[in-house]
Amino acid sequence: MTNPLSSMDRVSGAIIGMFIGDALAMPVHWYYNTQALQEDYGKVSDYLQPRNPHPDSILWRSSYTPTKKSCDILHDQRQYWGKRDIHYHQFLRAGENTLNLQLARELLLLLQRDGNYSADTWLDCLIAFMTTPGRHNDTYVEEYLRHFFNNYGCGQDPSSCGRTDEKHIGGFSLMLPLTVAFSRDPALAREISLQHLALTHGGDDMKKWGALLAATLLHLLRGESLPRAISAGAEDSALDIDPQVFEDLIPYPDTRVVGRHFSSACYVDQAVPASLYLALKYRDAPEQGLIANTMCGGDNSGRGAVLGALLGAMNGLRGWPSRWIDGLLRPPPIVCFDPPHGL
Repeated sequence: MTNPLSSMDRVSGAIIGMFIGDALAMPVHWYYNTQALQEDYGKVSDYLQPRNPHPDSILWRSSYTPTKKSCDILHDQRQYWGKRDIHYHQFLRAGENTLNLQLARELLLLLQRDGNYSADTWLDCLIAFMTTPGRHNDTYVEEYLRHFFNNYGCGQDPSSCGRTDEKHIGGFSLMLPLTVAFSRDPALAREISLQHLALTHGGDDMKKWGALLAATLLHLLRGESLPRAISAGAEDSALDIDPQVFEDLIPYPDTRVVGRHFSSACYVDQAVPASLYLALKYRDAPEQGLIANTMCGGDNSGRGAVLGALLGAMNGLRGWPSRWIDGLLRPPPIVCFDPPHGL
């Protein structure tokens, strides 16, 4: 009989799992043509370095012009915007995380330093990180950050610079570290998580799907089964989600489910169900789950962070192979507070 997982093992598995899921998918992020993905990289089961050209890159039609010099967030990467075939993460190394997870790491470091959470302190950290040249080496800066800094450059208070109509799964990369860190006080964890999410990813869609994921993860961290955790999350979020629907899809190929039944794109109403499907199918095989997610393409980094948290909470740190844990170039601190805590 195996030893039951400890609370800290689940916490560690969830946090590390987020960073593994993102780093594994990073070199093939936003490949929508899965045949091209396999031709360019083969089966991705280890960390790899990205390379140009990226056949599905749309960086050539993305843009950002700072409203003032102090709000420049592209720095020396600006020269690559507007060009075709540029890989979104061209300068990242094998085992390195995308910008979203680098920001998640900054949040965890802040929690570790301060022993608590403050939205104002986080916003100061976010602004300093993004406006200081050399803090990261990622070429792509997602739309929510461009929107935030446009508003900030126009003089808006940082607490109101986020979008109010966000719908992208990448926002949960910034939320789930708080869900885990405060998980020993579930009500507080939910409150802080959703408040933090709204700073950059506002709107009813993000709130509903965020509530679903926060509740699901909190139940998993208490050792409950995934179907029961999803049902609890659906009830908490008022979303009509039945775990049996995902169970019924398990016999089908992953790229048929994630790509045809659910879009492989970043929008939460498709990306979160796709992540839940993969979590259910690979609940007892977390390594294979993250490989499968990576090979489904699309926003596999965004899904990978969510899936890594769910599978890590179920299987603990022991669920991840040592090559993945040791291969993370900048591993995150493991942070989990004992209740009670004030906001």
